[in-house]
Amino acid sequence: MPGPYVVSVHGDENLPEKVDVVVIGGGIIGTSTALELAERGHKVALCEKGGIGQEQSSRNWGWVRISRRDPREVPLMAEALRIWSGFDKRLGRDTGYKRAGIIFACPDDKSYEEHERWGHNLEGYQLPSRMVSGKELEDLLPGGSMKLKGALYTPADGRAEPQKAAPAVAEAARDKGAAILTECAVRGIETTGGKVSGVVTERGRIACDAVVLAGGAWSNLFCGLYGIDLPQLKVMNTVMRTKPLEGGPESALWSKYFALRKRQDGGYTIASGHENIVDIVPKSFRYAFKFLPALKMEWGSLSFRFGGRFFDEARLPTRWKMDEASPFEYNRVLDPKPSLDMSNKAFNNLKAAFPVFNKAEIAQRWAGYIDVTPDAIPVISAVDEIPGFHIATGFSGHGFGIGPAAGRLMADIVTGRTPVVDPTDFRFSRFSDGSKVQPLSGF
Repeated sequence: MPGPYVVSVHGDENLPEKVDVVVIGGGIIGTSTALELAERGHKVALCEKGGIGQEQSSRNWGWVRISRRDPREVPLMAEALRIWSGFDKRLGRDTGYKRAGIIFACPDDKSYEEHERWGHNLEGYQLPSRMVSGKELEDLLPGGSMKLKGALYTPADGRAEPQKAAPAVAEAARDKGAAILTECAVRGIETTGGKVSGVVTERGRIACDAVVLAGGAWSNLFCGLYGIDLPQLKVMNTVMRTKPLEGGPESALWSKYFALRKRQDGGYTIASGHENIVDIVPKSFRYAFKFLPALKMEWGSLSFRFGGRFFDEARLPTRWKMDEASPFEYNRVLDPKPSLDMSNKAFNNLKAAFPVFNKAEIAQRWAGYIDVTPDAIPVISAVDEIPGFHIATGFSGHGFGIGPAAGRLMADIVTGRTPVVDPTDFRFSRFSDGSKVQPLSGF
């Protein structure tokens, strides 16, 4: 796999006969849910069709941010920041987490005023975030030559290493008794009396009372097997990393033309600040109307592409038997080819803004598929149509940082505990109960 080098997690050899909860998907959301449930004394099996953290959970930018989030995500992300602050100690492992701040560049008055308004979303949270300009901004961005009106600076934000985090959480869940099953695709769920009673995996059956689908970009396909319409599409983002480099910014930085994050090894993760590729696939037409508000809001940042991905997805079966291989077994890891044009453009823009990066050596490039919903916030919810079935997916590029808190909320819902935050905005039924479904910038 030419994607990022992810810390390897060796899956358990034995399949448990019965557990309380089966979690489908070994990314940051699935592993965090499994950890929360196992710590509370529940028997858990986490089933991953490939390897732990091999898809978007290891391919993202590694930002742990509350800044510039959709206001509906702010309460959950505030909880996530609390979790991250003690996460390594709790896990007994290194995730690379560091509270180093994130800066959103504002090139003009309009952008400055928008970000200043966004800051009101953090009122009452005791999380430091402020507008900066002049010498203070210059000190935060040493060696930079960007002409900016100012920036939104949130010292409470941080960073972690995506290639380490989900594996560390999975191993910690196993420490608490969870079964971690890699290369173990779940083909489907079983019901008794209309309620979840088990899952069928490629290695056999596991009896259970509840299932959590945390399958990222694969969740729509899985749900469709049961007539559950989860509106979800994919967006491709390209990332590069450099070898260690001295003299660059310590805080992560976003601008329209590039984004960067210092890595634990001293190198940098670099990507375009706004450009993503959208492959046109059959479901693009099916969900076009639902995604129209999001398209209008993000039109300038999307490059649409028609090609082989259309036919790849057109060939995917939507029905399969439990005693035959599922599509998940033929697609262990989504590993798209990165866009050299987009990553080169971002890198050149970065070098123009920070001359020190002229010395940087590119070590690796990769791409990943972001699972998106029409309103760009996740589903963290029970599914009324099948009692015992739950969904935690659709994080729309915001999942890595919020993952530990999303796992806590999902565990609360599964076990009937008072939820850590109000889950109403994340309910699955919002797509069918007449609610207005659209992204909110918070500006």
